[in-house]
Amino acid sequence: METLAESNQGRLLELIPIRFGRMSASPFAFYRGAAAVMAADLSTTPVSGLRVQACGDAHLMNFGGFATPERNIVFDINDLDETLPAPFEWDVKRLATSMVIAAEHLNQSNSDVRHVVRHTVREYRRKMLDYSGMRVLDIWYDRIDLRKYSDKTGDPEVVADARKRLAGRIELEKRKGSIDHLYPKLVSERGGLARIKDDPPLIYHPDSERTPGFESDCAAAIALYRRSLPGHVRTLFNRFHASDLAVKVVGVGSVGTMCAVYLFLTADGDPLFLQIKEARASVLEPYAGKSNYSNHGQRVVAGQHLMQTASDIFTGWTQVESGRHFYIRQLRDMKISANLDDWDEGMLGEYGRMCAHALAHAHARSGDPAAIAGYMGSSSKFEDAVSEFAIEYCAQNQSDYRELLAAIKSGSIKAVIE
Repeated sequence: METLAESNQGRLLELIPIRFGRMSASPFAFYRGAAAVMAADLSTTPVSGLRVQACGDAHLMNFGGFATPERNIVFDINDLDETLPAPFEWDVKRLATSMVIAAEHLNQSNSDVRHVVRHTVREYRRKMLDYSGMRVLDIWYDRIDLRKYSDKTGDPEVVADARKRLAGRIELEKRKGSIDHLYPKLVSERGGLARIKDDPPLIYHPDSERTPGFESDCAAAIALYRRSLPGHVRTLFNRFHASDLAVKVVGVGSVGTMCAVYLFLTADGDPLFLQIKEARASVLEPYAGKSNYSNHGQRVVAGQHLMQTASDIFTGWTQVESGRHFYIRQLRDMKISANLDDWDEGMLGEYGRMCAHALAHAHARSGDPAAIAGYMGSSSKFEDAVSEFAIEYCAQNQSDYRELLAAIKSGSIKAVIE
């Protein structure tokens, strides 16, 4: 609990109970919010010495589909708040452990749990071997196109089912991610003014008495953000003017950090929603070294460009007078995330292989795929070792989760259950 308490420093105090409430929902939810705990634990394990631009929080819920600027739908890592150069195996172990915890969350048998995690790690090893034989530019241009994705190593029936589900999710997210859907859901118009709807405690307008200078701080932050954009995107962004801003609580691990949604409009009333997320020091920093970037928002954006096959054109960074760092991107752009509730062992395994493929590609873009592939070798030793680690760490996560529940029950930790 000490590491979790330390990770709360600098967060909005009134939101910390929501963070603990979300983490208390299940061992899997706890794991999502405890990246700092695992980073500390990973730092005590032997390292390969092979560094890549690491995600820092590569659990399975931080992968998913999203639209590229060309409006293709790709599958990739979609949360890089903790990104930092670090040993490649830390990400692999984080992903593998999340697969074990998810399988246990779905009440799968011990044999199915082992099967899922071993095949996830094996897919990472196999894909890295593939990348080791490719030209550098071919690696950079490679991407996982969700509309065309096919897993030749998976069960044909499971693959077909996955493709059918993906097609349905893509169509659903196209509708949900459209401005025509988002605008009436998030905005009300009164007296000719467009205002983001309050939904406390998850979306609310800050009190000017409690947060004096908030609006002027934000105006200055947007001016700095504007300068972080490439010239052609800046020209596009200049067509929009700020209309309204509200605090928005997001995620599990991010709860308590300063996050907001900003509504911009053109002269003709065309809307643009930007998400502003606070960027703090990566959880890996105490163990992997400081970032080369003084602004952690810039660290996140630079990591995205290195690891993702495509990034939102409005991605940029800024800071406010208080010293908080932020990165900014579109609020929602056809974002497709995992939905575990109705998955069986086959679907979870299929998803795990997709995540492993995306992670191997992200690492190959910044690291040396031949060296990493050589380190893992051609036998099953690597997946055996990582799988055993993941199963053991799942037990540790369970113990940490029970400690959180006990602290909540005793009153030493306050949690708000939504």
